[in-house]
Amino acid sequence: MEENKVLIGALIFIGMVVGANFIMYAIARGAARPGGDKGFLGTMMKSLNTNQSKKSDDMEELRRTIQELNEGKKDQSGDSE
Repeated sequence: MEENKVLIGALIFIGMVVGANFIMYAIARGAARPGGDKGFLGTMMKSLNTNQSKKSDDMEELRRTIQELNEGKKDQSGDSE
């Protein structure tokens, strides 16, 4: 009787793992299909390009902030002398 419970538990566990994999496959498959004909690679390139433009905007803002801080530091050193 106890062996049957273990077997049923193992089958339920295997079913849950297979079901979770199937659901993840369906989600990934749906995410990779945009409305157009581009397919998976087109979707990946689009997502990478939007992130790249955001990174460059962030880096430009950081560069300007550092430049302003350096200018402020030069002004302070000139005032103390």
